[in-house]
Amino acid sequence: MTFTAKLRNRWQQANSLLCVGLDPDLAKLPEHFLAAAGEDASEALFAFCRDIVDATAEYACAFKPQIAYFAAHNGGEAALQRLIAHINATCPDIPVILDAKRGDIGSTAQQYAEEAFERFGADAVTLNPYMGKDSAQPFLAWNNRGCVFLCHTSNPGARDFQELQVGGVPLYQHIARTIAGEWNADGNCALVVGATFPEELQVIRGIVGDMPLLIPGVGAQGGDVEAVVRNGKTANGTGLMINSSRGILYASRGEGYAEAAADAAKSLRDEINRHRA
Repeated sequence: MTFTAKLRNRWQQANSLLCVGLDPDLAKLPEHFLAAAGEDASEALFAFCRDIVDATAEYACAFKPQIAYFAAHNGGEAALQRLIAHINATCPDIPVILDAKRGDIGSTAQQYAEEAFERFGADAVTLNPYMGKDSAQPFLAWNNRGCVFLCHTSNPGARDFQELQVGGVPLYQHIARTIAGEWNADGNCALVVGATFPEELQVIRGIVGDMPLLIPGVGAQGGDVEAVVRNGKTANGTGLMINSSRGILYASRGEGYAEAAADAAKSLRDEINRHRA
């Protein structure tokens, strides 16, 4: 099954547009993980994220591990491999998006594609389109996997380049139009659009039609759920992967951290669904 088909099935089966971000910051983990991390950070990273996955799976349309939070630690990449293998084994109907934001020349991009899809076993990977189609082609060639390109991001500096006028049109609109019209021949593309820019989200939805959109910026970054759903959903009320990381991962640092994460995920899933009607 392709990434896009898997995602659409999950939207319907789980009645959820919630993407659970897995960005494990060792300094913020529950106390017993901090003690264990002194001996083996990789085991703490895996065990914490495994528990979050198991607790939140029923509310998630996707999981999105951020590679830097693993790769920064000795053994962290092995922990990421174990985590994705665990997701694929225990909830194979939930797609995994590796958040790596890769972008490089073709020969190097080929290695990054093999890293994401073979080594880590992800269903999709986030990518930077700045270097053009030849840098994206090694990923696009995996036409059963997803290519999630940065378009208009959620950070404050997004306007520095993404809204520069190019021929009288903002650069982010050129990116959306090019990827939707020229790069998406196999239907395996998606875009990253920040929740903190709801008007731009509406414009992008108008450009790309039913293409899936990954939406960071809800929660800690201040994005408004109602505005995201109103401006970003497709005609059938789907089309979005609304990501939350910190608000779910660190809902509690006590013994009930997994239950607190599940409660936070359910609450956000339900809030999103109230605005889909």
